Amino acid sequence: MPNPKGHPESLEPYKFKSDRDKSLTEQLNIRITKETSEQLKELGDEKAEFCRDAINKALEERNSKGK
Repeated sequence: MPNPKGHPESLEPYKFKSDRDKSLTEQLNIRITKETSEQLKELGDEKAEFCRDAINKALEERNSKGK
């Protein structure tokens, strides 16, 4: 419950902002090999975006073959 004496507008600068068209609401958990995990760790903060891009690319290729 919000604090009735609080000022929610003071939290505005700390809200998460994204430039995406669609928000990321779903989660996916997969098992991978240790070697793959180590390679992904080398990507640092970019690993989540790398995985999203790889999945989207694979799905686009699969969909284009099906047509």
